[in-house]
Amino acid sequence: MAELLEYLARQLVDEPGAVRVERVDEDDTVVLRLHVAQEDLGKVIGRQGRIARALRTIVRAGSAREQRRVQLEIVD
Repeated sequence: MAELLEYLARQLVDEPGAVRVERVDEDDTVVLRLHVAQEDLGKVIGRQGRIARALRTIVRAGSAREQRRVQLEIVD
């Protein structure tokens, strides 16, 4: 799931080299932290958060396979 998220984010930004996904396992939740360059933060979030919402939907759909809750955090 992290690889798919990283691929999608690289397609959206101007600096694809700055994109990385950090996976943090908590009790019953997996947190995927998407790191992008400061200048690309708006491109990943999108107008009114539409792109961020779409990315979260994709991650949530993929989490059904893992039987765990997956959260997406976007950080710079």
